[in-house]
Amino acid sequence: MTNPYATPVPPPPRPPDPRPLHKRVLVWVGGTALLITGALIGSAGDDGQQPVETKVKPATTITATVTTTPEPGPTVTETVKAKAKPGPTVTVTKTATARAADSGSGSSSGRDSTGTCSIVSNAGNCYSAGQFCRNSDHGAITTTAGGTKIKCTYSSNAWRWTYI
Repeated sequence: MTNPYATPVPPPPRPPDPRPLHKRVLVWVGGTALLITGALIGSAGDDGQQPVETKVKPATTITATVTTTPEPGPTVTETVKAKAKPGPTVTVTKTATARAADSGSGSSSGRDSTGTCSIVSNAGNCYSAGQFCRNSDHGAITTTAGGTKIKCTYSSNAWRWTYI
């Protein structure tokens, strides 16, 4: 059994070529000479024919140029309408006292229920301090039924009427 870990034995050297070098060169030179001789003989034979001169007639050249312009693509336009934040609504109410039909009494009792307030609730009443404001009244100033000025401000996590 042979040892698998032993180094392999190199192959034996090639034996020398049995033909001498000068004979191999002569074979190549002779083959090349025959090829060149055959090419010269083949091209020199004209078979008794005379060369014909051909004149090239000018041909009509038609050139078509097509220029294309791309069609414009669709234009996408997005219209965004700005939502206007409504400002405070200020309503000025001017009250005039009407003359009573019987002017004999001459005294007026109580105060006017519509008051001098410029902004009124949806029910038509004047606001007082501490009440909630409508969204349209944010930042607005009005008066209470008694004539004290109040303003709609943000306090205690809500919009409320507060004294100025």
